[in-house]
Amino acid sequence: MLLALKSNPEDVGREAARIVANAVRRNPAVRLGLATGNTTLGMYKELIPLHQHDSLDFSRVSTFNLDEYLGLSADHPRSFRHFMQQNFFSQVNIPPRNIHIPNGSIKSDYQQYCASYEQDIRSAGGIDLQILGIGRNGHIGFNEPTSSIGSRTRLKVLSKDTTEDNRKFFAPGEEIPQCAITMGIGTILEAKRILLLATGSSKAAAIAAAIEGPLTASVTASALQLHPDVTFIVDQQAGALLKQQDYYRRVLEMTAILTPDRL
Repeated sequence: MLLALKSNPEDVGREAARIVANAVRRNPAVRLGLATGNTTLGMYKELIPLHQHDSLDFSRVSTFNLDEYLGLSADHPRSFRHFMQQNFFSQVNIPPRNIHIPNGSIKSDYQQYCASYEQDIRSAGGIDLQILGIGRNGHIGFNEPTSSIGSRTRLKVLSKDTTEDNRKFFAPGEEIPQCAITMGIGTILEAKRILLLATGSSKAAAIAAAIEGPLTASVTASALQLHPDVTFIVDQQAGALLKQQDYYRRVLEMTAILTPDRL
């Protein structure tokens, strides 16, 4: 595990974009697992000019998004499909056929649909680099507390904490989805490399629990301790409760010297 402590959210976005851009340059057909939310928005804002002004070519890249609200159509302004289209896909050259996002409009056969999403990932060759955010309760994707470490893509009921946290994205009085389709923890852990981004003091307890706490279903991000290649990029506020900050800085410095390709 690597941890990069950054001064502010802008630096988190820049560092994440640098890693993603390097992955694309090393493998133009890289398979990216993507996430939505305010934290990842900074990364997308940094990647767009790299494509438009610095020849970063996404034409062979394939993407698989983590999750989608159940009950929201692709063109719904609060859907994750709409978020990705507005904030990233419409401004880079990923072919539409290479973009995969769970379909929030399905009304039945959820298990079959989720199994097909898993099969699409396998058929593509698996995910090379998975981007994650983290919820205030420590969830990744929509894998709420008590989710199985071996879970696969499935329909998941959202916790009250999560629906309350998401209320800010919806208009007053607008119904907030209570369920989502999400990649499972087992699905996420099969990615070759994982990059988790976190900013702000509201994520500090979750980050500390995920990195330095025990492996527990109560904090699903703690399952990342089982993965051999995870990088956390967090700002000072999100990392404020970490007890081993000096050691993480030392590990990052030595990694840059000994295995610079990893960065």
